[in-house]
Amino acid sequence: MDSKKSSTEAEGSKERGLVHIWQAGSFSITPERLPGWGGKTVVQAALGMKHGVLLTEDGEVYSFGTLPWRIEATEVCPDSPILENALVGHHVVTVATGSFHSGAVTEGGAVYMWGENSAGQCAVANQQHVPEPNPVSISDSETSPLIAVRILQLACGEEHTLALSLSREIWAWGTGCQLGLITTTFPVTKPQKVEHLAGRVVLQVACGAFHSLALVQCLPSQDLKPVPERCNQCSQLLITMTDKEDHVIISDSHCCPLGVALAESQGESHASNVISPFTETLDSQGEVFENTLVEASLPTASDAHVGHAQTTNVDAISSQQNILATTNTASGRDTLSHPHTQAVSEHAGKLSDHSAGEDSESCEKPVPSQVSAPFDNLLVESAAPNPHSPPPTSTSALNSLVISCASAVGVRVAATCEAGALSLRKVMNFYSTAPCETGAHTSGSRIGPEGLKDSREEQVKQESMQGKKSSSLVDIREEESEGGSRRLSLPGLLSQVSPRLLRKAARVKTRTVVLTPTYSGEADALLPSLRTEVWTWGRGKDGQLGHGDVLPRLQPLCVKCLDGKEVIHLEAGSYHSMALTAKSQVYSWGSNAFGQLGHSDFPTTVPRLAKVSNEHGVWSVAAGQDYSLFLVDTEDFQPALYYSGRQDPAEGDSLPESPRGAKTPVLLSCSKLGYVSRVTAGKDSYLTLADKNIMGYIASLHELAATERRFYSKLSDTKSQILRPLLSLENLGTVTAVQLLQEVASRFSKLCYLIGQHGASLSNFLQGIKEARNLVILKHAGLFLDSYTEYCTSITNFLVMGGFQLLAKPAIDFLNKNQELLQDLSDVNDENTQLMEILNSLFFLPIRRLHNYAKVLLKLATCFEVTSPEYQKLQDSSSCYESLALHLGRKRKEAEYTLGFWKTFPGKMTDSLRKPERRLLCESSNRALSLQHAGRFSVNWFILFNDALVHAQFSTHHVFPLATLWVEPLSEEASSVNGLKITTPEEQFTLLSSTPQEKTKWLRALSQAVDQALRGTSGLPPYGSGSGMQRQEPPVSRSARYTFYKDPHLKDATYDGRWFSGKPHGRGVLKWPDGRVYSGMFRNGLEDGYGEYRIPNKALNKEDHYVGHWKEGKMCGQGVYSYASGEVFEGCFQDNMRHGHGLLRSGKLTSSSPSMFIGQWAMDKKAGYGVFDDITRGEKYMGMWQDDACHGNGVVVTQFGLYYEGNFHLNKMTGNGVLLSEDDTMYEGEFSDDWTLNGKGTLTLLNGDYIEGYFSGEWGSGIKINGTYFKPSLYENDKDRPKYLRKLGNLAVAADEKWKAVFDECWRQLGCESPGQGDVWKAWDNIAVALTASRRQHRDSPEILSRSQTQTLESLEFIPQHVGAFSLEKYDDIKKYLIKACDTPLHPLGRLVETLVAVYRMTYVGVGANRRLLQEAVKEIKSYLKRIFQLVRFLFPELPEEGSTIPLSAPQSTERKSFCTEKSDSRSESPEPGCVVTSSGLLLPVLLPRLYPPLFMLYALEHDREEDVYWECVLRLNKQPDVALLGFLGVQRKFWPVTLSIFGESKKILPTTKDACFASAVECLQQISTTFTPSDKLKVIQQTFEEISQSVLASLQEDFLWSMDDLFPVFLYVVLRARIRNLGSEVHLIEDLMDPYLQHGEQGIMFTTLKACYYQIQREKLT
Repeated sequence: MDSKKSSTEAEGSKERGLVHIWQAGSFSITPERLPGWGGKTVVQAALGMKHGVLLTEDGEVYSFGTLPWRIEATEVCPDSPILENALVGHHVVTVATGSFHSGAVTEGGAVYMWGENSAGQCAVANQQHVPEPNPVSISDSETSPLIAVRILQLACGEEHTLALSLSREIWAWGTGCQLGLITTTFPVTKPQKVEHLAGRVVLQVACGAFHSLALVQCLPSQDLKPVPERCNQCSQLLITMTDKEDHVIISDSHCCPLGVALAESQGESHASNVISPFTETLDSQGEVFENTLVEASLPTASDAHVGHAQTTNVDAISSQQNILATTNTASGRDTLSHPHTQAVSEHAGKLSDHSAGEDSESCEKPVPSQVSAPFDNLLVESAAPNPHSPPPTSTSALNSLVISCASAVGVRVAATCEAGALSLRKVMNFYSTAPCETGAHTSGSRIGPEGLKDSREEQVKQESMQGKKSSSLVDIREEESEGGSRRLSLPGLLSQVSPRLLRKAARVKTRTVVLTPTYSGEADALLPSLRTEVWTWGRGKDGQLGHGDVLPRLQPLCVKCLDGKEVIHLEAGSYHSMALTAKSQVYSWGSNAFGQLGHSDFPTTVPRLAKVSNEHGVWSVAAGQDYSLFLVDTEDFQPALYYSGRQDPAEGDSLPESPRGAKTPVLLSCSKLGYVSRVTAGKDSYLTLADKNIMGYIASLHELAATERRFYSKLSDTKSQILRPLLSLENLGTVTAVQLLQEVASRFSKLCYLIGQHGASLSNFLQGIKEARNLVILKHAGLFLDSYTEYCTSITNFLVMGGFQLLAKPAIDFLNKNQELLQDLSDVNDENTQLMEILNSLFFLPIRRLHNYAKVLLKLATCFEVTSPEYQKLQDSSSCYESLALHLGRKRKEAEYTLGFWKTFPGKMTDSLRKPERRLLCESSNRALSLQHAGRFSVNWFILFNDALVHAQFSTHHVFPLATLWVEPLSEEASSVNGLKITTPEEQFTLLSSTPQEKTKWLRALSQAVDQALRGTSGLPPYGSGSGMQRQEPPVSRSARYTFYKDPHLKDATYDGRWFSGKPHGRGVLKWPDGRVYSGMFRNGLEDGYGEYRIPNKALNKEDHYVGHWKEGKMCGQGVYSYASGEVFEGCFQDNMRHGHGLLRSGKLTSSSPSMFIGQWAMDKKAGYGVFDDITRGEKYMGMWQDDACHGNGVVVTQFGLYYEGNFHLNKMTGNGVLLSEDDTMYEGEFSDDWTLNGKGTLTLLNGDYIEGYFSGEWGSGIKINGTYFKPSLYENDKDRPKYLRKLGNLAVAADEKWKAVFDECWRQLGCESPGQGDVWKAWDNIAVALTASRRQHRDSPEILSRSQTQTLESLEFIPQHVGAFSLEKYDDIKKYLIKACDTPLHPLGRLVETLVAVYRMTYVGVGANRRLLQEAVKEIKSYLKRIFQLVRFLFPELPEEGSTIPLSAPQSTERKSFCTEKSDSRSESPEPGCVVTSSGLLLPVLLPRLYPPLFMLYALEHDREEDVYWECVLRLNKQPDVALLGFLGVQRKFWPVTLSIFGESKKILPTTKDACFASAVECLQQISTTFTPSDKLKVIQQTFEEISQSVLASLQEDFLWSMDDLFPVFLYVVLRARIRNLGSEVHLIEDLMDPYLQHGEQGIMFTTLKACYYQIQREKLT
């Protein structure tokens, strides 16, 4: 024990690990203390032939006995154990001894060996003895830098040593075939890996004198090597599936034309002889077949006495083997090395061995005599295995052959081959079940079907069963999975079967699968696995390998008949082997000369059950040279020691038996020694380690372990003898009953497996240092608590539905037959107990087990001081288990109470209300509760379940789910009644109780039930501390799911989401049965807030889809509606109709949308101003609408350049209008239809001639004219050309009338009914609400918002505050606020700007890019400015009106010189641009950049011709060098730059220099194209003038004043050199949109100069 142990334990630590040595072969002698041994606690001992090794708890190693390898003579036969000094300082954790050598493993995983080394068993080359412990280096050559392999465990034989590494692989060294290595050079002194088991998880190794054993974890089912899909040779599919209506046929009847050649015709004939009769019975009788199948999955005997005989029809088997052996070697699929082919012959040997030495009672049929013929063949073929054969390629392929042959599947396989494709799994099942079962009945191979049936019944009862049990604890699924790996070696065994057979087969199977525990990976990682296989190899002369023969094996081979036996520990004597199972049984095999196997059965070449003690299980074993020891549990939990084997006759005694040995195990008296925890055996002596029971600590541990092991045996028996046969019966009962039973069975299995693992882990624990804190039940309590709870839930559910009474007659009969067994298992002693009660107590045993855990843990706790952490931990765990036990006990009572209620409840309702997980809490049959305002004769019965409140009347009942039930007591003053108000989504009623106590009882019951239903837990006590306070009041707001049944709007719809007092409130999803779905926000039971709605359209097989805002159950506010037809509407809704501003895209595919409308809607129709883009016709209409038709004034432009403005009536041009064609031909007059002139009018031609009169006809196709032609006199100059353009726009919609809906929507968002009417603070509140709501909505999908947008939103939450006089700073604040607000569409202003930009682009892009629309476009922008400015002034009331001046906070000290006038600039004449409040100054910076592209495009189109003239001039003049151009433009000589400074060097200007003069001013002016707003463009012009002044000043070096005559030519030069392509458009844009107050200021004059330059350039004539 650790020094850290608390004092209480310390007293006992001296009494642990006491060593006693016994002499083998004599029972009379009492054990003696080891001579010369002090008091150190020994944790492990190991004995060789004549020496032994002890390991103490502090990690030291002592040797005793005869040690011939020691150097000093005194140490060869020491008196007392000597310390191995070489190991001092290395903390050793485990030791092992071979016959004459020893080994030790340190904490770090290093191995030390010493002793006899003649065979290299100490891993040292060329050295007879190794006197001192010598480190052995083990390294994996496969890893590139050699990594030392860490070792967990050692095992030593006579001439070999095995080591098990941390990565669960075996390393071997020494001499002999028992190494399992592929080598012929011995001794092996460098440890080598046993490749055959590489990749498998090895759990333990053991060594006999010349044989080796390994305990290997089964492959998890998913890791099985996948069956290849296609045949390797002919690449056809190996498995085919045919889908029939109600079942699937899986066939792998593929027979490869290349793969299988039967070598011996003899084999073939044999097979067919034997098989055919059996097949006939099968075909004629489907039933028989089914029976055989079920057999495969029946537990066929009590586990206690499993016999051994394997009576098979050897004839069938031998031929079958022949076929298999040859097939597999022949087919290219798995090329086998000889040692494996050998497996077949071994098997043959095993069989012949049996046939010779069967016990007579088990041989029911004579074994056919012609066995030997085919066998001889085989044996000759592979008797001499070739040691040099290559290593096997894939282990699974090899195993598969070994498995398929060596498990002696015999007739069963033969029959299967013929009877065919029972889905792959079925066949697997055949392979993995006992050969003997059918063997026993078919060895005559002529039994009729009746015989088979009877024998099946017998089998269930058969006490001692021969051979391998079909299914022990580990489940059927496992056996199937093993089959999976065997699949490889049986090509084309299956052929098609009739579907009827298949269906029957499948039916049985579905039931048998249930019992598989779903192994939780967690438990397997923490606890020892029970899913194990035993592999053996080495010499087999005495049958010690367990393969049923006496042949040696060079490589590990699986002992198939121990599969599924849950072996947890292996021991090897010199020539015999033992396997200990989780069910505390021992299988032994090998030499039995002295009865050391613990049974006298014969032959001993296969594992048999040792008969040690009838009533108690074995939990530890040891094997000596020719005897065995067994540690057995007893009643008082003190282990008893049994001995079996060699017996030395005492003098004078003549033993009654033959003097060779004790045939049956003999009990030795060891009670005085204390509690034996370990035994170890050598040649002539064996040794026990015992602990004294101080304070009951050790006894309690032994009690825990022993009871757990017993409990496991009981569960295991219940599973194999009750559950599995029960589930395999036909007609178990109704589907639900079977499902519930299956659920119970699978949870039972899972629990059973966990208990088995725990039992095994406790056995290991007892052999260690026994620290309480390492108990699994403490460290991983959750695992146990969960498994018990799960199991208990399933069994109570089963009970509520009626339990075992649910099952049909066959099942009840079966249970009745086994009543004694049931009584036995369930510990019910009373004879008169009812069957059902017995079953109940049996299946509720686990709850009792929890009490036991609690009790033992408490006992253990009392061994520690109260203050110690161990005490605390044990105490806590104990109360945990206790509280769970009590809780589960309550659950059982609830279930029984509920069951009792159902029995009395009227039948019709029971069926609909009875559910497995439903429990009764209370009911009002005592009339204690009545319905308020109920009729006199009505009967109202209220039943409260754990998930619903049921209101039952005469013939009807209504169920109110608790999750959507709200209960509140009525206040007593208001009505002097004891009332409870119950609210559910569609009902509200009041319950009156007879007394206040009754009212409190019901209120409490209802509240708790609702709370529990909402929490979803079944009221589990929280693990750990006490029972946790229960909250009394369930929350008013909650999440739940509900289906409506009467509300007309919601009938049959299901709502899943948040609730508040009986109404959906918050986020939720509502689904109607017709496919409609709404998901989003609710308020007071109606859709309200942001939501998404889908309506399936059956006709088009698509769905309508709306995303947007709702109000009181209707679409209201912004939204996007995508119609199934492909149309999409984005805009405003009101009362489920399109109302307000919206955009409708129509077209089959939105991508090629043939038409688009954007504008105002009223009551689902277009009404008001809107723009309609008919993409297919290439026309765009901008004007008024009414009732979905163009009606009122409007403008139409076409892609061919036609322009019409005028009146519309019902979608047609009717009345007065103006029509312009691309070449400026214009008609003004009356119309009667689209593009059709009809009536009075004037037609003006391009050159100014015009015709007045009556016109009729369609434009473009010939028009009849009746009128007068006028030719006005020629104009003196261009200015007098007709002013037709002035007339445009009169008949169009006024700019202020456009997009009213957009502005109205914005005002409405601010809370104003009409523009400007409302409260400012309310408006700001609305803005704040809009921002936070949008942010909340976007929080769910953060990808929508960028980081900058999030920051913008945060800064918008601060409202600009204004106190005192309005100043420039405040003006700037407002400007900044507007810029941010317009940056995010979540702000009402931002939304407004975004919408305006969208409509503007929609209007003036595409067909709308028509030069005639320029004036309209400019007017529209001005109108926007005016109307937005109104909004801004509403939000910032202190903002002065348009055109007023803001006083400067401080007069500017520096007076700037003006360019053109003599006196200094005075403010009154030209105010500073920043100081006048104008809508354009405030808003154009926000608006214009977004509208710039379409607007500038219109300018460019309109001024196309004049710009072409200008550009031609610019290009011409720019060919001149600087000097020439300056001269040509008449710039005064004094302003000509003389030198230039380029990169700081001054250079002279030459006559050829180009683009060098005034370069900085030119560059500056070029920036005009990169700015948007007129004010920015004006600033660029101003800067250009300043740059010109700077360069002139630099060359003149004296102060001067410009005069316009001097300045103009220089500026003209700069404009030419700047080469601005669209200068005309820039000029006109500035002119149209600049602030009027700037016109007379300095910037105005500069702009006029630029304009003059532009016109000057057009008129420049180059001489």
